[in-house]
Amino acid sequence: MSGERLLVVEDDEVIGTELAEALTAQGYAAEWAPDGADALERAAARPPALVLLDLGLPDIDGVSLCRKLRTRLPDAVIVVLTARTREFEVVVALDAGADDYLTKPFRLTELMARLRAHLRRSNAARADERFLSRGRLSLDLAARRAAFDGTEIGLRPKEFDLLACLVAGAGEVVTRETLIDRVWDENWFGPTKTLDVHISALRRKLAEHGAGPGVITTLRGLGYRYEPGG
Repeated sequence: MSGERLLVVEDDEVIGTELAEALTAQGYAAEWAPDGADALERAAARPPALVLLDLGLPDIDGVSLCRKLRTRLPDAVIVVLTARTREFEVVVALDAGADDYLTKPFRLTELMARLRAHLRRSNAARADERFLSRGRLSLDLAARRAAFDGTEIGLRPKEFDLLACLVAGAGEVVTRETLIDRVWDENWFGPTKTLDVHISALRRKLAEHGAGPGVITTLRGLGYRYEPGG
């Protein structure tokens, strides 16, 4: 899709700039990051739909960066680039969250075809996943709106994110660590009581719209569980 944001992470300036220019010429909004630190900053400021990630970076292990990007960009496509002599890294990178890989040298036409295919599938998946319904609760993830029995609930941003995480895993335990990582940040060092305060607010707002007291169950020492019939 024309205009989608892409991030090229490549320490070789010539390759990185040429790839970004080629992608821009195809109608994408492409940026180039020469190292891992710059990539994380750019990804946080302007989340890309797709990341083209070279594994051989000067400041951070490429696989570690892949893992960080996957945590922070759960919906983005990550395609790793690796030299033929480093193909062993591909298996580790795929386990770390990469969607695909290309070995160097590669043809630009092949790269473009791969990226277009991945973006088409990603966009289709996001469209299918826009609406999430469990029991009497429905969420519009794109519009960030929640409704209980058809009546909209006024939620703060973090409250909506928490509810979306819980509803996506309805009937299953979502650990405290998972909720904090997804809603705040994997490097969050604030008080974990913040999570409990937000859960309490969610329960109160759901109760105001007719949900029972057991709609969000606490499992002490583990986390929380959303009960669709609560």
